[in-house]
Amino acid sequence: MPELNINELTVNFVHVPVLSRELIAGLFVVAGGHYLDATVGGGGHSMLILQAAPDVRITAIDQDEVAIAATSARLAEVEPSFADRVQFWRGNFADYQPQGMQFDGIIADLGVNSYQLDTPTRGFSFRHSAPLDMRMNLQQSLSAADIINTWDEVELADIFFHYGEERLSRRIARRIVQQRPFETTTQLADVIASCYPPKSRYGRIHPATRVFQALRIAVNQELTALETFLSRAPQWLKLGGRIGVISFHSLEDRRVKQSFKSDSDLQVLTKKPIQAQALEIADNPRSRSAKLRLAERITI
Repeated sequence: MPELNINELTVNFVHVPVLSRELIAGLFVVAGGHYLDATVGGGGHSMLILQAAPDVRITAIDQDEVAIAATSARLAEVEPSFADRVQFWRGNFADYQPQGMQFDGIIADLGVNSYQLDTPTRGFSFRHSAPLDMRMNLQQSLSAADIINTWDEVELADIFFHYGEERLSRRIARRIVQQRPFETTTQLADVIASCYPPKSRYGRIHPATRVFQALRIAVNQELTALETFLSRAPQWLKLGGRIGVISFHSLEDRRVKQSFKSDSDLQVLTKKPIQAQALEIADNPRSRSAKLRLAERITI
């Protein structure tokens, strides 16, 4: 990977935190508290937690070294003391071990960071022609190109259907196998679109959206990692500590809801998920699909 330009990153790696007011209120940040941001990204939510009460400390996790470098620089730039109050851990939140620490609150924003989406070379989007990558952790070997070009037709159809809820999963998988290998995001998107009737190719949602979601989930094993995290995180909370998870599609939200409801150590604080209001959606369209669920640890 090329050397990181920190000045450029702090300008471009901008994180507009979704449902920030609702999350901070629900987290009930206390002075001197210790909080875990399990998906720090560009640091938007961590910044708000640090500003919510005096002497707050944060442990921040991300598997993207670019996110950690940019967020570390930005926090120190905004307030020099923040640099001493945030400890970073690089890796997948499913692999994190708190080593006996307990937190006053835990947050996880499951969305893909805007920087990753908007950086063509990361291959998350079909808006630009880019290598088929989609790795959040650039050190891992499996990429979207590996899946598209080597997995068999049944495996492809299964991930498109189960992870993308794509109704034309079998047709798309068959067409991909017939026309591979693929090198770029736009090549793949065009073939996916060709599987749809002409009148369905130009709607509000691009025909490739669901398949690209499915590929991203498969490359990064997102749902498996989420299930592991949800099974462990409540034990990392202090009594009365709260956990808030922001999800962006039904596969994630369903798992968060079921995990919170089934955990006897937790009291669910959100019977229905909190969603963005019209003003926030107008300012940040990506907040449209965000859902926040909160729970509190009630037993030791």
